[in-house]
Amino acid sequence: MTSIAQNINHINSQLPQGVRLVAVSKFHPVERLQEAYDAGQRLFGENRAQELAAKAPQLPTDIEWHFIGHLQKNKVRMIMPWVSTIQSIDSTQLLQLVNKEAARINRSIKVLLQLHVAKEQTKSGFTVEEVLQAANEGAFNTLSNVTIAGVMAMATFTDDMQQVASEFETVHDTFLALQKTLNTPNFKEISMGMSDDWPIAVEHGATIVRIGTDIFGAREY
Repeated sequence: MTSIAQNINHINSQLPQGVRLVAVSKFHPVERLQEAYDAGQRLFGENRAQELAAKAPQLPTDIEWHFIGHLQKNKVRMIMPWVSTIQSIDSTQLLQLVNKEAARINRSIKVLLQLHVAKEQTKSGFTVEEVLQAANEGAFNTLSNVTIAGVMAMATFTDDMQQVASEFETVHDTFLALQKTLNTPNFKEISMGMSDDWPIAVEHGATIVRIGTDIFGAREY
């Protein structure tokens, strides 16, 4: 068994039932993704549109690709044939464009609304106030080819795990408020938690964790 397979098995053995693992494969070569696939991993996350579009055709077709990075509007069309879920919808304009592009190729795409809860201005996403206002105004209701499946967030990069826990709690509270407003059975995912903080994320309701380093090791730039 390869170290990648051992890492995946180790993480899965610790995840509660109902929590899914996204293997974050950015900057790792196709051969390492194939190792993870051979170990049973089917859910992969990429941060860069060009990289996803280059890797996906080289790998098995039953992989479920999630786009998890900042998505530029001019890159939406590039990933649309491959992704099942875009986790990083950070504006209503991007959401409308994804819906339009999905309709153009007759696909239905799941999306997660990215929340900005971290104390870092470099991270993108809706503020809590923005996303709740948009939901109340019906901005997420009339989408023919997009299913809004939940929320995604990143915590502040810090050693202060109390701050991380507080931010994940905010995400969970916002998820519950959105769930009540949107009132759809499809809205059920909370994607949060990475290699350093996923156990805290799971404690605060994460249904998807995004782990790269603890599976593949340090990235090869």
